[in-house]
Amino acid sequence: MKAKTIILWALSVYIAVVFLQSLFFKFAGARESIYIFSTLRDWSGIALFEPAGRWIIGLCELTASILLLMPRTRIFGAALAIGIMTGAIFFHLFSPIGVVILGDRGELFALACGVWISGWVILALSRKEISPWIGAGRRVLQARGAF
Repeated sequence: MKAKTIILWALSVYIAVVFLQSLFFKFAGARESIYIFSTLRDWSGIALFEPAGRWIIGLCELTASILLLMPRTRIFGAALAIGIMTGAIFFHLFSPIGVVILGDRGELFALACGVWISGWVILALSRKEISPWIGAGRRVLQARGAF
């Protein structure tokens, strides 16, 4: 196996493990998850954050995990993971939930950063698989007069 293949699998499995282990907490309504999403609800005034947001994010993480574990859809799983973790990192840094949640010493924040970086590395290593999608998107936009 080539080093690139091993790295892609290792990063994909890492992200999937982080996401899949968090599903129990989100779907079972663990104290930490309810705290996070309730705090975001109260801070933002968007009632959807708890409980719907917890479930929606959990389903997105499950979807990303499945996509990451299939080589043909890995780039989509990585992109979805980046999107999810961009939101998580934003809320950790710019909302009342903060970096340390209920005494976790920043573990959830560190995992979010690790997943975010891993997603970008997967995309960087998958440039050849991404290029046709960018070209197709460009052609669609040109056909609609966007360029």
